[in-house]
Amino acid sequence: MLRDFVVTDIPEEEELRAKLKEERAKLNAFQMKIKEAGLPVMVLFEGWNAAGKGAVIGKVIRNIDPRFFKVATLDREPSNEEKRYPFLYRYIREIPEAGKFQFFDTCWMEEIVDGVLKGEMDDETYATRVHSINVMERQLCDNGYLVVKFFMNISQKEQKERMGKLLDNKNTRWRVTDEDIKQNKHYDEIQEVYDKYLNDTNQSRTPWYIIDATDRKYAELQVLQFLNQGIDIALKNHALNVPILQNTFPMEKVQKLSDIPLNDKFLTDEEYKLELKKLQKELKELGNKAYRKKLPVIIAYEGWDAAGKGGNIKRITAALDPRDYVVEPIASPEPHEKARHYLWRFWTRLPKTGHITIFDRTWYGRVMVERLEGFCSENDWQRAYNEINEFEKELHDWGAVIIKFWVQIDKDTQLARFTDRQNTAEKQWKITDEDWRNREKWDLYESAIDEMIAKTSTTFAPWHVLESVDKKYARIKALRIVIEEMKKALK
Repeated sequence: MLRDFVVTDIPEEEELRAKLKEERAKLNAFQMKIKEAGLPVMVLFEGWNAAGKGAVIGKVIRNIDPRFFKVATLDREPSNEEKRYPFLYRYIREIPEAGKFQFFDTCWMEEIVDGVLKGEMDDETYATRVHSINVMERQLCDNGYLVVKFFMNISQKEQKERMGKLLDNKNTRWRVTDEDIKQNKHYDEIQEVYDKYLNDTNQSRTPWYIIDATDRKYAELQVLQFLNQGIDIALKNHALNVPILQNTFPMEKVQKLSDIPLNDKFLTDEEYKLELKKLQKELKELGNKAYRKKLPVIIAYEGWDAAGKGGNIKRITAALDPRDYVVEPIASPEPHEKARHYLWRFWTRLPKTGHITIFDRTWYGRVMVERLEGFCSENDWQRAYNEINEFEKELHDWGAVIIKFWVQIDKDTQLARFTDRQNTAEKQWKITDEDWRNREKWDLYESAIDEMIAKTSTTFAPWHVLESVDKKYARIKALRIVIEEMKKALK
């Protein structure tokens, strides 16, 4: 893309000023429409050192109310702490809320390009990272984001002249680093790496715009024109449905919930106590080993109300060092969470390497509660199966152990437990009117759950059903599965 880039003629000064005024006014007017439509806008600036990324961002944001934007300046290299999370983690944390702008002074591109140039990233890792970026950008667009990507382009000669002027002034000399000088010296080699990345991530929904940054005013005009054009199209298309992608992930064979026998899954108190003590001891040792080997573990719980998720989780955490795990109880999203991609609040709760996160309710709310209660559109939840598989594949490829439990009981058992809770003073806090309302939709939920398990039980993140008419049986089965999965990963 860079080698084939054709430099256009810069308009005359008077025409340039008039066009800038027009585009600035457009952006100023668009900000209220963006707020009203709830359109989140991500603007990524990449380019050559000394190409003027910061200056252009500064000029663009002057046209926007400061309450409606943020500027993220991310280090080219992740910190040691950030390296303990998935590659995309530090970028996804910064995505904007609905109705707001987020400008990135470099984003995920620089980390990859630097890795290639320094010889720290092999071809396989490069391909994996590029795929992750393409998937995430597509997911953002499918979930209503506008992603606009600019590459600020200048020639080797122009870059050298700009750095020379900075070096000549003692007050600006500090702005030119050894890395800048090295980049100019190896311009052609670096251009090749930039060009490959731009081509590999140039998607129809998120194309790259190459900006001729030789003249600063003209660079601003180009950015404003492309940004306004993108906003205009996004506002017109904001409510449109997007394609439901075909599943391409290997799947496990699963049973329907109604076909899973429950009545023969019991343990005596003596069997339970013996197994519990033995398995918790084994899990404790594995937890320490996972910490030492920096293995991240994600345990996800879904299940019927009153199925026994809480007690199940307690028996797992009782075996772990409290410094090494966290339990995330997931309720309805907070306003700042609801205003972002629905997976954002789970991305930001992931464990770092060596730690365990247990989710009490999960991202699967999208295809259960949100689906059945009308909190999202049909297109949203139909699309979510593939998006969730992509999310879990990203975590798996990072190295995480993903263990997903569905805690299963029958309708009669639930009724008995609901009644017990309602009639026992110290348990009444556990039962709500919503629980009773959800119970009335049992058949609808069961159908949705069957579909969810069938479409998301991948070979890398399969579902495990815990038969929980006898809670003791379910607890022991969960401990065995966690131990088995951690052992496999620690081999």
